Amino acid sequence: MVYKDYYKILGLETSRVSIDEIKVAYRNAAKKYHPDVNVGDSLAEERIKDINEAYRILSTPNLKRRYDRTWNSYNMLNRKFNIKGKDSIVKMFFGNIKQKHEEKTNKDKEPLRGENVETEINSTIYEAFYGLDKKISLRTIEGKMKTFTVTIPQGIRDGEKIRLIGQGKPGINGAKNGDLFIKINIKDDKKFKLQGCDIYTDLLITPWEAALGTRVNIKSIDEETKVYIPQGIQSGEKIRIPGKGYKDGKGSRGDLIAEVKIMVPKKLTDEEKKIFEELNKVSTFDPRA
Repeated sequence: MVYKDYYKILGLETSRVSIDEIKVAYRNAAKKYHPDVNVGDSLAEERIKDINEAYRILSTPNLKRRYDRTWNSYNMLNRKFNIKGKDSIVKMFFGNIKQKHEEKTNKDKEPLRGENVETEINSTIYEAFYGLDKKISLRTIEGKMKTFTVTIPQGIRDGEKIRLIGQGKPGINGAKNGDLFIKINIKDDKKFKLQGCDIYTDLLITPWEAALGTRVNIKSIDEETKVYIPQGIQSGEKIRIPGKGYKDGKGSRGDLIAEVKIMVPKKLTDEEKKIFEELNKVSTFDPRA
C-alpha cells in the first residue's frame, strides 16, 4: 500500500517537530510551488494540493497523532506483508482499510468541547450601578428560543462580559458544553453619561446665579449633594464632585462632573422685565468686546 509521506512533502526529515516548525516548513514549500511562481506547471499544481493537505493534517495536534500512529503501523505491515495499493493516508483516517481499523479509529475519537457562544445586551446606568437579574431570550442551534436569567452585578464595567458556564454549544463524544459569554453595553440616558468611572451630567442655573454665585443641590445617581457655584461662572465650565460617580470595582467611586448651562427665561413678568431693562442701562459688561 502506498501512502503519502506528509513530512517529506513539507521538506521535514523527522516527525519530531513542533507546530511552529511545521508552519515554517509549510510557508517555504507553499512559496516554492505557488501557482503564481509556476504558471502552467501542472506538477506544481498537484504538489501545492499535497502541501496544503499535509499542513492541514500535521498542524492539527489530534490528526497529527493519528497520522503518526497509523503511518508507523501500516509501514510495519507493508514491510511484513508487502501490501500494495493506491489508497492514501487520508483514506485510512476514515477507516477505508479494515473493519478492525475502523473499530480502533472509533475508539480513538477524542471528546471535543462545545464551542463558546457570545452575545451582548444593553443595560442602563442605573441597572449597572445597582445590579439586577435580567431575563434574555436567545435562539439555540436547534432554532428554539431559550430564556436565561442573567445576574448583572453592581458596578459592572461597560464592555465587561458575564459567563454562563455550560450554556454554549453542546460538546461532542461526551465532552463538556461550551460557555455563553454576554457582553454588557451600558447605555447613557438623558440625565447621566458614563465615561470610565466618571458620570457626566448637566447643571442648569439662572443668569443671576451665575453672576452672583450661590450654592445649589445637584442629584447624583444615588443621592443629592450641594455644590458651590462661584461668582461669574460661564456656560460650559465643569464642576467636579469627588466620589459621586460610578463604582470603580475597588471599593471606591469616580467623580460626578457637572457641566454648567446658563438658562435664560423664555417669558418674563413685568417686574422681571423692568429689572433687566434697568440692568441693561447701568451695566458696562459687553461679551462681544
